[in-house]
Amino acid sequence: MSTILFAAMPTPDAEHLWSGSPDSYGLRPEIRLSSGAGTPCRHCLRNIDEGVPYLTLAYRPFPALQPYAETGPIFLHAEPCLRYEAIEILPPVLATSRDFIVRGYGSDDRIVYGTGAVTETARIVDRAEELLARDDIAYLHVRSARNNCFQCRIDRQKAPRHADAGAFI
Repeated sequence: MSTILFAAMPTPDAEHLWSGSPDSYGLRPEIRLSSGAGTPCRHCLRNIDEGVPYLTLAYRPFPALQPYAETGPIFLHAEPCLRYEAIEILPPVLATSRDFIVRGYGSDDRIVYGTGAVTETARIVDRAEELLARDDIAYLHVRSARNNCFQCRIDRQKAPRHADAGAFI
């Protein structure tokens, strides 16, 4: 069983954009029609089918503005889609490239230096498990190896809680 969880763009972030609210640069997202290739939705983590409208926008997947809070272009279905839920397996959108950047961030949302590396897609799970075994890394980003665009986040899988955990005998 994998010790990691793949996390798509949070639904409240997507709903904010679907409602016509501005992106991370304060601009209205652009509406385009998908060519069917190279337009991965960051909410459902699937490629947007040909002819389907999508939004192009600036996205900052961090809780606050700070020097390491990278902002970049992403795509999102123009109409609401279901958030990616198969969190323990490699999302379909990551099958679209032979490699991605996998980078670690600390609990302060800053890059942990030396963690970012172009990683073959087949090694993403192993690399994520290696990095998340470190105490100084709180979470990871998977980003495009060519354009550095945010794809998804990877978190540690929390240990299941048992009903008797913490009980005294």
